[in-house]
Amino acid sequence: MKNPTDLHGTDFGKARAPVARRFGVLIPALLLVSLAPSAVSHDARLQTVDPGLTAHEWGTFTSVADIDGTAVDWLPLAGPKDLPIFVEHFRTAGFKGGVSATVRMETPVLYFYSTHDTDLSVHVSISKGLITEWYPHASRVTPNAPEQAVFSQMSEEGGSIAWDSVTAVPGSSVDFPRESRDSRYYAARETASVPLSVKTSAGEQHEKFLFYRGVANFPVPLSARVVPPNRVLVQNLGQQSIPGLVLFERRGEKIGYREINRLDNSALADLPELSGSLESLRSDIEAILISQGLFADEARAMVQTWDDSWFEEGSRLFYIVPKPFVDSVLPLSIAPVPAETVRVFVGRIELVTPATEKAIADAISSGDRGTLKKYDRFLQPILDIMIQKETDPVHEEQLEKTLEAVLSSEITRERR
Repeated sequence: MKNPTDLHGTDFGKARAPVARRFGVLIPALLLVSLAPSAVSHDARLQTVDPGLTAHEWGTFTSVADIDGTAVDWLPLAGPKDLPIFVEHFRTAGFKGGVSATVRMETPVLYFYSTHDTDLSVHVSISKGLITEWYPHASRVTPNAPEQAVFSQMSEEGGSIAWDSVTAVPGSSVDFPRESRDSRYYAARETASVPLSVKTSAGEQHEKFLFYRGVANFPVPLSARVVPPNRVLVQNLGQQSIPGLVLFERRGEKIGYREINRLDNSALADLPELSGSLESLRSDIEAILISQGLFADEARAMVQTWDDSWFEEGSRLFYIVPKPFVDSVLPLSIAPVPAETVRVFVGRIELVTPATEKAIADAISSGDRGTLKKYDRFLQPILDIMIQKETDPVHEEQLEKTLEAVLSSEITRERR
C-alpha cells in the first residue's frame, strides 16, 4: 500500500477546469432517419473528423464493496420501475434484474451538438457485459444468441449496440414521448442538445439523446474498504489518477459528505459528520461534473436524474471514472468522428458500514420492514457481507433466514 493520506475534507470546488464553448447560439437537431446502413461504411467514415460536431455523454457504474473493498458480485433484490414503457429491453423488461454481476451500468445518455446537417452512425460495446435497455430503437443489439449462450458470450465477447443512420439537422423541432407517470428518465431531456429521430417499422421515434443501460463483470478501478472505527480506505487500482471523489452518508433526514480532490494511490478518509445539506451537495457534484467537461445543463440533468437514488439511506463513495478506463470497458465509436467527445462517468460504490449493519440488524429484530426497504436493491449484498462477518451462529442463522425470506418476499416482487 502506497502512503495512504488521512483526509479530513478538502475544498474540491476552488479549482475548476474551463468548460468547452457550445457551437453557435441555435439549438441544433439530430435526426436518426433510417435503419439501413448508410452508403459509406461506419469504419470508413471513422477516418473523417467533422469540425462542427460535438458529442457529450454521462453515465453511472454502480457497485458494492465487499469486506476487502473490491466490487462484489451481486443481484439487485428490487429496483424502482423507473423507465417509461417505450424503452426497449434485452429479452424482457425483467431480464437485467435477474443478472448477478459486479457492475450495473445505469443511464448513459449520449448528446450531440452540430453546426450543420450531418449524417453519422454510433456504436457502443461493453466489456464482459450486456446492453439491457435502450431508446430510440437500435439497428443492432448483440449478442443475438439463444438464451443458454447469452451469458457465455457476455463473459467472453461482451455485448454491443448500434444506431446506424443518424442525421444531425440543426434547428428542428419534434415532440418526445411521455407517459403520465413520473420517471427519472425525463430529466435528461433538459439540455440544449440536438433532438433525435429514428425511423422504425412502427413509425418514427423521437428523443433528445441516445439512451442505453447495461450490466457487466469488468473490475472497477478502485477499492473502498471500511476500517475501524469509522473510516474508509480507498485505493486506486488503475494506472490513471481518479480526478475527484465524494464520500457520502445519510441517516434519516441527516446527511454528510467529504470531498477528495484527487486519488493517485490511496487515501484514508473519515466518514463524514452528518451536518451537510443536499442543496450544497448537489451544487458541489454539479461543479465536479462541469470541471470534467459537461455543460452546466448536462451536469444538472445528471444530478436531477439520480437525485433520489444517489442520496438515499446508507453510505457510499462517488468517484469520477478516468476516461481511459471508460473507453477501455465501454468503447464508443461515432462516424464521422466528432471534433470533441466528452465522456463523464460517475462510479458509485455502496459501503456496508457499522451504522448500516446496525440499522439492518435492528430492523430484522423488530420486524421493521420499512427500514429494510430503504436499502432496497442492495439488501442481498449487505446481508451476505453481514453473514461473512458474523461470529455468533445464532445471529448468522437469523441473517441467512432473513436473506432467504427477502429473496422470495414482496420486497422483491412488488417493485419489479
